[in-house]
Amino acid sequence: MKWGKCCFLVVLLTPWRGLANDFFPVTLERNVPIKMRDGMTLRADIYRPKAEGRFPVLLQRTPYDKNSDVETGIEGATRGYVVIIQDVRGRYSSEGEWYPFKHESDDGYDTIEWAATLPYSDGRVAMFGSSYVGATQMLAAITHPPHLAGICPIVTASNYHENWTYHGGAFEQWFSESWTTGLAQDTVSHEVSDQANAVNGMWQLPLAKYRLFNFPAAAGVPASLEDIAPYFLDWLAHPDYDSYWSRWSIEDHYGDINVPALHVAAWYDIFQDGSLRNYMGIKANGGEAARKSQHLLVSVGGHSGDGHQVGDVDFGPNAPFSESETTLRWYDYLLKGVRNEFAGESVKIFVMGTNQWREETDWPLARARSTKYFLHSQGKANSLRGDGTLSTSAPGAETPDKYVYEPSQPVPTTGGPLCCDERHERPGPLDQRPVEARDDVLIYSTASFTRDTEVTGPVLLEFYAKSSSIDTDFTAKLVDVWPNGFTQNLTEGIIRARYRESTAKAVFLNPDQIYKFNLNLWSTSNVFLKGHMLRLEVSSSNFPRFDRNLNTGQPAAAGHVYVSATNTILHDAEHPSALILPVVQ
Repeated sequence: MKWGKCCFLVVLLTPWRGLANDFFPVTLERNVPIKMRDGMTLRADIYRPKAEGRFPVLLQRTPYDKNSDVETGIEGATRGYVVIIQDVRGRYSSEGEWYPFKHESDDGYDTIEWAATLPYSDGRVAMFGSSYVGATQMLAAITHPPHLAGICPIVTASNYHENWTYHGGAFEQWFSESWTTGLAQDTVSHEVSDQANAVNGMWQLPLAKYRLFNFPAAAGVPASLEDIAPYFLDWLAHPDYDSYWSRWSIEDHYGDINVPALHVAAWYDIFQDGSLRNYMGIKANGGEAARKSQHLLVSVGGHSGDGHQVGDVDFGPNAPFSESETTLRWYDYLLKGVRNEFAGESVKIFVMGTNQWREETDWPLARARSTKYFLHSQGKANSLRGDGTLSTSAPGAETPDKYVYEPSQPVPTTGGPLCCDERHERPGPLDQRPVEARDDVLIYSTASFTRDTEVTGPVLLEFYAKSSSIDTDFTAKLVDVWPNGFTQNLTEGIIRARYRESTAKAVFLNPDQIYKFNLNLWSTSNVFLKGHMLRLEVSSSNFPRFDRNLNTGQPAAAGHVYVSATNTILHDAEHPSALILPVVQ
């Protein structure tokens, strides 16, 4: 096989600074086989203190190569933990088929219970890691393994339809393609290795056929995806929220989770909404022990970056976030009884604008006041040159705003919560002025604030609209306009019109009929400083983050024909469209 034999390595380390712990040299055991209930063998590396006694176990189950987090393994073992990092099924050194989410509940349960029986384990097993590694924790936790003592899911989703693959009914094209492409090489390597073993070492699988994405295209998706990413085709085949998705939905199983958790979200993270939902959902619906022991930390960037600079904005020296150090301090508190920051309030958020961390008792903030900022114009809100405004005054008789959405010329994605190819699409806060110069983007702005104004919590656009087509998209973006003209995107959203009632069933529009829409812009925490303006952008595309709606009712992956759509936003006394913001006094 392509992996090596098990081996041991002793590493002598300088003690970790900053914690009142004992420190240990480390023994590393590589490629330890773990048999799953169906006979498949998964492999893990085990970092443990070179000392007598039993220690709590920290487990990471990853599709990204167990060798990619050696630092956390060593740091954890020096501080008195057994750290186990396992390749999930079908990835790198582990046997089996790679298919996202499919095996993580059973394999997670089996691995946790195996780890609890190790001779150097004290029987308590806790999990950690980010992104998909957060999914491996959540999917294991819903099976309530007896020896699972805690989880630490960092920037991960709650529903693998609505805040992983789709968003408001639109396909998360940039993430789905870039993530799948990033994982494909190891899948190819597995197939090549299998072929090589079958024919005495001769490679029989031509890598040239694995040119992944030429999408969307009139001819559809390349057939090679059936070989290395069949799940991607399944994602496209299930645009509705149906039984394919519900079997893996964490939101449907909050009541099955009964362990303490530290949830880490980030304002510019692609899974921000899911991370916040997990905290709120388990706290409200989890088992009795879980409801009392949920913690939340919200940083700035997540997948968009963990340093002080995210996108075009420097958030200052307080902003950097360390995933490994936060994880270890969480478990120092939970498993060792260390009285650190987690012994205080259960919520800690980074407030942008003032660029400071702040403790809170819960999320959302009970003291935030829901405030409507109504849309206004005389029918010419198109682009920065338009007359669109926002205010807390309700509208009277006003002319609606119209624009033409042309699928062949979509509004380009400009920053925001992106993953996983920063070289081609920069994530985070970027200057939005190039987007705001377009006539197919409606702009509504407040006057300059005369005092600092904080918005912290969920953001919703409640609006009335009609379209000339049977289906279209509506997008929205909340923006902080600086006195120097820089326009900082804060949070954004999209709704596919046919999913306005439910993501479980498509209901097409009657052309030119007025409908009420609720567009979830997720959450933010930002102080609009004195002299800044608050702005709302409304359009019908954000490409390539989301796939283009062809306005015909056909899916973009298989559609051959598109039509232009004239979309209208109404804002009058009968149709009081408003941006609903949580204003903190």
